[in-house]
Amino acid sequence: MKNSNNSVKIDGIDKKILRFLMSDARKPILEIARSIGISGAAIHQRLRKLEGSGLLSGSKFVINPKVLGYTTMAYIGIFLDKAMSNPQAVKELEKIPEVLECHYTTGNWSILIKVLCKDNEHLMHVLNKRIQQIDGVSRTETFISLNQQIDRQISI
Repeated sequence: MKNSNNSVKIDGIDKKILRFLMSDARKPILEIARSIGISGAAIHQRLRKLEGSGLLSGSKFVINPKVLGYTTMAYIGIFLDKAMSNPQAVKELEKIPEVLECHYTTGNWSILIKVLCKDNEHLMHVLNKRIQQIDGVSRTETFISLNQQIDRQISI
């Protein structure tokens, strides 16, 4: 199932199974099996192999944050005073629940984070009272997302 470069090789049946589950992870295995024309046991066996290969990293429910009142999504580029500050800054960012993602980057910023807040006032509080107070953070650059246009996974 693995290629020499550590990528996973999947066949047409694996792709069909994955497409079904990517569109609805709660779809019954037997329904998928009937659609594809193989047994439910074969689907289970293939899913175990795909999980074992590392291709599948679990399933989850997706919460709609707007229903909970979170309407302001922002991306914040963080400038650190020195590269040695990265690990400690990330540890502090992990403590902030509004931080959804954190990436080391090339370019101007040391770190790029994605945050979700209830509104602009909440975002300003997170920026001023939490992020900019972290030792090593020299400044930040914030981009507010007005509307997410594309949200998808990689094509299979």
